Amino acid sequence: MLELGPPRREIAEGCRVLAARRLAPGILGHISVRADASRLLIRCRGPKERGLAYTTDEDVRLVGPDGGGSGDGYTPPFELPLHTRILERRPDVMCVVHAHPRDVVVADLAGLPILPVVGAYDIPGAALAADGVPVYPRAALIHTPGLADEVADALGAHHAVVMRGHGLTTVGASVAEAVLRAISVQSIASISLSVAAAGGTPRPIPDEDLAELPNLGSGLNLGAAWRHELARLHEGGLP
Repeated sequence: MLELGPPRREIAEGCRVLAARRLAPGILGHISVRADASRLLIRCRGPKERGLAYTTDEDVRLVGPDGGGSGDGYTPPFELPLHTRILERRPDVMCVVHAHPRDVVVADLAGLPILPVVGAYDIPGAALAADGVPVYPRAALIHTPGLADEVADALGAHHAVVMRGHGLTTVGASVAEAVLRAISVQSIASISLSVAAAGGTPRPIPDEDLAELPNLGSGLNLGAAWRHELARLHEGGLP
């Protein structure tokens, strides 16, 4: 059984980072973490909800696969099946992030895939894009197990899936990893849109350049990067 205090705090922080990075404006979006074989912690809707930018530990609740157990007037998001089905099918995943980054949606609708268009600018992002970021082609609300299975099928063994006319889902071994992956996808989408607006065509960097991008390790890619995101929250006066 996972100790609930630390992951509740991490989910709340992750939601606030998504909002600060404009990946989940307003009240839409959610993060979950696997708690045990059948339950998960997830940002829920409640009587004190103020949007992702103001998510607190109290907004994060332990629920079963059917959504039961949140209590105190809190209810899980309508898209709970998106989380439960991915976690059930991907034992390597501890965290699922679902966000609505505008540039990711716009880039996909413009026909611009997520490609490794940058290298040392964002080494983890380049690796993520080179691994492939598939697209789920429906704009439906993922509120049933059947629809969630379709998204999980599209995600496959990848770390991110674009959801056409909807948003983005990323996965990881931690909240930090899954949120940072979402930030990288958003960054690549934004760069691709800027290239297209300047009259260019986004193209992947050569394989030989990809091969020269070292893995700088979790101490930098996750540790330092996540501390930076949390510091940005406090610098900006966010909770």
